[in-house]
Amino acid sequence: MKLIVGLGNPGEEYENTRHNTGYIMLDFILGLPRVGGVKAGKKTPWKEYNGAKALFYKDSFAGKPTEFLKPAAFMNNSGIAVAYIKEKHKLNTAKDIVVIYDDMDLPIGKMKISFDKSSGGHNGLESIIKKLKTKEFVRIRVGISPAAPSGKLKKPAGEKEVLKFLLGKYKEKELAELKKLSKKVSEALEVILTESKEKAMSLYN
Repeated sequence: MKLIVGLGNPGEEYENTRHNTGYIMLDFILGLPRVGGVKAGKKTPWKEYNGAKALFYKDSFAGKPTEFLKPAAFMNNSGIAVAYIKEKHKLNTAKDIVVIYDDMDLPIGKMKISFDKSSGGHNGLESIIKKLKTKEFVRIRVGISPAAPSGKLKKPAGEKEVLKFLLGKYKEKELAELKKLSKKVSEALEVILTESKEKAMSLYN
């Protein structure tokens, strides 16, 4: 079993916010209908996990049995669900878990694969590292910052402005860029799962 985790915050008020990029990317990759929040129900195939505060969707991906996971606790508690699923399926952290999340240090429409790095101040990633007691898992960082024509990122400064930016909603044009990027993320995931993280990094970073 492979585990692909998308990070975000639960609740309809957080739908389409930059900090929910992990949730958004999973829906785009799977081609699933996007509905408010992360509630299971008739309008979505996501199911609630008994024993963990999370939603999951099981399918075959790149020929591998795969579970897609949206932790349904707030961002700074994301690790609880990930650790629970890791134990439940007896997963090998480095080989079997990929986490997709938002990164302000990359422009919208860009991604970067990394492994065994620090959280970089991302609360969701920090929670996962703490609960798994290791940094040895693959991450796909998805850019969320607008960029000037020169390529310089337009990032907010100061804690209040950063929070406001992260919880701000994407424009339709930006969501379209994410949808376009999801094809590349999907291809990278396939290489990670069927070949190696090193090959995926050489091809997509």
